[in-house]
Amino acid sequence: MLLQSFTDYLLLEKNYSQLTLKAYLKDISDFSDFISSEYDSKTITNTNYQQIRSWIVLLVDKGISNRSINRKISSLNTYYKFLLKTEEIEINPLSKHKALKTSKKIQVPFSEQEIKIVLQELNFATDFEGLRNRLMIELFYATGIRRIELVQLKLSDVDIANKTLKVLGKRNKERFIPLIPSVVDTFISYVEARNKLNAIQDESYLFLTKKGVKIYETLVYRIINDYFSIASTKVKRSPHILRHSFATHLLNQGANLNAVKELLGHSSLAATQVYTHNSIAELKKVYSKAHPRSKK
Repeated sequence: MLLQSFTDYLLLEKNYSQLTLKAYLKDISDFSDFISSEYDSKTITNTNYQQIRSWIVLLVDKGISNRSINRKISSLNTYYKFLLKTEEIEINPLSKHKALKTSKKIQVPFSEQEIKIVLQELNFATDFEGLRNRLMIELFYATGIRRIELVQLKLSDVDIANKTLKVLGKRNKERFIPLIPSVVDTFISYVEARNKLNAIQDESYLFLTKKGVKIYETLVYRIINDYFSIASTKVKRSPHILRHSFATHLLNQGANLNAVKELLGHSSLAATQVYTHNSIAELKKVYSKAHPRSKK
């Protein structure tokens, strides 16, 4: 009953996505299993911090990363805050908890040359899958959307007349992103090929498999990785790196940080500022080449 109320709270009041909800409930379920097996407790409402601490130690011993552990504890903390709000508990056992230290990961974006190789030098097939894959890569780089946002795109989200894309982001927040002419051209060609599929089950969705069903996240990752493995030697070649490249290249060309924030769908500037690392590096290179006093 409490979990159902918590589920409604996350979906209706906090506007969390189904994906986020699933992760939260999984974390809470894992902790419940631990409390049940280790302390013979049937509920986590009476849990104390020492018991939570023992779970953290177990997770560390299992080799779970600090970043993943922090996410699990964050899920628990949200649940306890909800229980506090609904007066199911009087004290949040995590009120004084400090997150485990994590190292900052600097994502290395694709270079402009690597993206140019993929889009201009690789031969995309002119059939349905070739056009779909090209549009996918162009959209990632031209709009900076997240992988799940791309998967959920509907045909109706593309406004050809106004050259804009409507994206439903985190917490169901809508944003509109302009589309460059080359993306519009690829979109038109893709839709023509899409309409010729033998059967379409998920008619409303933009990206489909050749069987006519909505595309899925692992396939999107595989497509991006396959194409960029030809053009790039980087270890990580994912949709997120394309999103990172979009933001970094805009900032390198002098785009306003607030504008990039809106395009990415970030709720705060702090989230966008992680992309400034590479643009600052680029500025340093320009500075060292251009400033008279920096020349040897």
